[in-house]
Amino acid sequence: MPAAFAGLEGQMWLWLVAMIRPGAAFFAAPLFGMAAVPVQLRLVISLAIGMAGYATTPFFLPPDGVTSVAGFAMILGEVLAGAAMGFAVQIGFSAALLAGETIGNASGLGFASMIDPHSNAPSTAVAQFLSILATFLFLSIGGHLILARIIVESYHALPVGGAWPAMESLRGLVMFGGEIFAMGLAIALPVGFALILVQIIMALLARSAPAMNIFAVGLPATLLAAIILLAIAAPAIGEGIQAAIERGLDEAQALAVGK
Repeated sequence: MPAAFAGLEGQMWLWLVAMIRPGAAFFAAPLFGMAAVPVQLRLVISLAIGMAGYATTPFFLPPDGVTSVAGFAMILGEVLAGAAMGFAVQIGFSAALLAGETIGNASGLGFASMIDPHSNAPSTAVAQFLSILATFLFLSIGGHLILARIIVESYHALPVGGAWPAMESLRGLVMFGGEIFAMGLAIALPVGFALILVQIIMALLARSAPAMNIFAVGLPATLLAAIILLAIAAPAIGEGIQAAIERGLDEAQALAVGK
C-alpha cells in the first residue's frame, strides 16, 4: 500500500462507525425512514452528519477492532442511541396519524384506506391528509435540520463507546410514547366532538322517523359535516400537529444530552 494511503483503512473504519448513529436515527425518524427515500441517499446523509460529529468529538476504535466484544458493544450503543432519538421524533409525528384515524372512523371514512408511505400500512384518507400536513409542517419548522443538529450535539454527551442511554432516559421515552394518545385525541377533538354530535342527531332522527333510511341520509350528512369541519378547524389542527412535532424534537434533544 502506498504511504499516502497508509491510514486510509483506519479512517474509513472511523467514518463507518460514525455513520451508525445518524443511520439508525434516520431509519426510525419520520420522512427519512420512508420507503420512497433511497437507501443511497440515507447513507450519504448519514456519512455527512457522522463526519461532522467525528470532527467535533474525535473517538478511537477498540484496540481489538470492531469485530471484538468491545466493538460489538460500541456498535450496539450507537444503534440504540440513534434509534431512540429518531423514534422520539416519530412518536410526535404519529400523533397526526392517530388524529386522522380518529376523525376518519367518526366520519365514516374508515373504509377509504390507502397505504401510508411512512409505515407501509393501510390508513384512512383523513390520516393520509394529516400525515401530508405533518410532513409539510415538519419541513417548514426545519425539523430535519434540527434533528441533524441534535445528532451532532449528542456526540458530546454520548461519545462513541459510551453511548448507552441512561435508564431514566429510556423511561422518559417510554412515558412519552404514552402521550401520543393524548396528543392525537387533542388534535382530533374539534372535529371529532362535532361529528359525535352529528351522529347523535342522526340517531334522534332515526328514532323519531323509523321509516327513513338512516344509512342513505346519515352517511352523506356525516361526510359533508366532516369536510366542512376539517376546513374550519384546519388552523387549530395544524397548531396541534406542530406542537406534537416540537414535543418529539424536545424529547430527542433530552435523549441527546443524556437526560
